[in-house]
Amino acid sequence: MAKLKASIIGGSGYAGGEVARILLLHPQVELAQVTSESHVGEYLYNVHPNLRGRTKVQFTTPDQIVACDVLFLALPHGEAQKKIEHYASLASRIVDLSADFRLHDMGAYKKWYGEEHHAPNWVSKFVYGLPELHRAEMKEAKYISGVGCNATASNLALLPLVRANLLDTSRPIVVDIKVGSSEGGNSPSLASHHPERSGSVRTFSAVGHRHTGEVEQELGLQNVHLSITSIEMVRGVLATAHCFLKSGTAEKDLWRAYRGAYKEEPFVRIVKDKTGIYRYPEPKILSGSNYADVGFEYDEATCRLVSLCAIDNLMKGAAGSAVQAMNLMCGFEETMGLEFAGLHPI
Repeated sequence: MAKLKASIIGGSGYAGGEVARILLLHPQVELAQVTSESHVGEYLYNVHPNLRGRTKVQFTTPDQIVACDVLFLALPHGEAQKKIEHYASLASRIVDLSADFRLHDMGAYKKWYGEEHHAPNWVSKFVYGLPELHRAEMKEAKYISGVGCNATASNLALLPLVRANLLDTSRPIVVDIKVGSSEGGNSPSLASHHPERSGSVRTFSAVGHRHTGEVEQELGLQNVHLSITSIEMVRGVLATAHCFLKSGTAEKDLWRAYRGAYKEEPFVRIVKDKTGIYRYPEPKILSGSNYADVGFEYDEATCRLVSLCAIDNLMKGAAGSAVQAMNLMCGFEETMGLEFAGLHPI
């Protein structure tokens, strides 16, 4: 059986590089072309050295892309929407890793991104790209959006509580999110300069983070607040959601909710052990994997819950979910190409 041909628009960034890495190992996919405006003619491994010896694909310009089966768009925010008609002419299936088609309400899009959308008629064609929320729709979809890494960790931390109707939504839900430096992309800046970045614990989005819009949309919450802090870590997101539950909620209700939400999910693991240094979710051990580890701790006397979710921001928060979505869209085994379990120690 012929392999599916997949190409990547914008493959020199971290997320595009991760898509390439996964597709090169995918048994049903041939990585056909990868574009970059600044590295035309160079081999992929000149930019992504971990791919040395794995491919001879060279970067091309976007106008050299030919028709393929699946097109991954790994462009900066705002770029995919400007040329979506053209990209759709190149492939019958598209996975866009950017934020361009995540929010379905154009008022919410303008609120969070501060501008009008360039292709509003296309937004409804895209399925939001988190399989744990939209698996059935993805199997019928032709166009799938990316996911925000901070939104993914927040959504997976809160999803069991929403589905089981356990949250006291009259009280604020505050999600404190710690992130690694790769979340800032590969374009150098003063903030990423080593003397400024090393050793820092730097809050850069205390209120009003854009990914809040995705959490509101996907979970139907209106009283949720995200705060983002960068720490000394390259990959990873840890979302710590502080919330209150309805009076009378017992810990057994929480176990029922978390197991009900995730017992059939191939990439979500419940991590809640009584002993050991890894008794709560820890992003460090998820590096390179598509897993999301979810856990919780509950104070039954006050109804206060702390729900945690750890992911690799470049995998479950970007490229991994994108390939998982492609697998569903193309009828492949959902876990195909995504079996890597992470490393320990690292």
